[in-house]
Amino acid sequence: MNSTSARTAVDWPEPLPLPESMRAMVFRRFGPPDVLEQEVIDTPRPGLGEVLVQVAAVSIGRLLDLTARAGRHPYAQFRLPHVLGADHAGVVVAVGDCVDSVRVGDRVAVFPVVTCGTCAMCTEGREEACASLSLIGTHRPGAYAQFCVAPARNVHRVPDGIPPAVAASLALNGAVAANQLAQAELRPGHWVLVQGAASALGSATAALARHLGARIIATSRSPEKRKVLAAAGAEVVLDATAPDFAAQVREATGGHGADIVVDNLGDPTVWDVTIDALARGGTVVTSGAFLGGKVQLDLLRLYSNCQRVIGVRTGNPAAVEALWTQVEHGFRAVLDRTFPIARAADAHRYLEDDSNVGRVALTLGPADWAA
Repeated sequence: MNSTSARTAVDWPEPLPLPESMRAMVFRRFGPPDVLEQEVIDTPRPGLGEVLVQVAAVSIGRLLDLTARAGRHPYAQFRLPHVLGADHAGVVVAVGDCVDSVRVGDRVAVFPVVTCGTCAMCTEGREEACASLSLIGTHRPGAYAQFCVAPARNVHRVPDGIPPAVAASLALNGAVAANQLAQAELRPGHWVLVQGAASALGSATAALARHLGARIIATSRSPEKRKVLAAAGAEVVLDATAPDFAAQVREATGGHGADIVVDNLGDPTVWDVTIDALARGGTVVTSGAFLGGKVQLDLLRLYSNCQRVIGVRTGNPAAVEALWTQVEHGFRAVLDRTFPIARAADAHRYLEDDSNVGRVALTLGPADWAA
């Protein structure tokens, strides 16, 4: 997996004087990638407790971007025209009142999950369960634009040596992966099975678990992707649709099974063998179900083997802090490739073709707006 490319080496931009208007990639109707069009719109201004970020790079999400653009988002309603773009990185160019955590000129990554901060879930440190949770790029204008507003508490300074596209690729998926592994109580030496490990989130979870000392079993239905996963450091690489998949996992782990299974696919055809591969006392974590969602669960087996199934909606501030601590210690996202913002439709098509291994991002330098 290529973690860098010629475009990821682009320098962080110098802060620009704030213009009255800005370029943005907008869609005015739901449909295929070609509905994305460049427009000139008003430049937003930060309010109380907010910052304005000059966007250098933004990640593309399968649900948050592709499904939303196509009009098939399962739980969000959009007011068109809309600007997509959730997890992004850039330079702070303006701050609102009561902001002292960052300054103009800081290089930051933006965690796009916005919560109230005051409900019971938020005060308990479980912000991902906040009833009023919203997302930049879904419920509010996103970062397919030169500038984007975010709450100051959602931005994190990026360490030196991290290019913008890598920072954007870490901003959300890295935090979700950190939360998944924390809630599953990962320990060094655990066997971690990641279903669909070539996906953006799957690759981040596998890479972070390996960085934290786990032994990785990665799966993909694609022989080519399995080769890439093996080259990236997965100890065992398998096809979860193989008839003897669970037996292969048991054999690889000396009969023990996987201590943690991360299954963000929700594929009913894979679920049963996922449980078959789970160790006694093991945990299944899910943060997505785009291949299905409804599966059968044998409760007798679950409690007899002291196993758990955990839903982790997204990351939270504690996971963001944990992620960037590990970045300081050398962890990096798996970045498949970047596209200039002018080719956003091509980037969407590339991701729809399921060609990626890792995150796909858009770059938003001055030259990246030229078709």
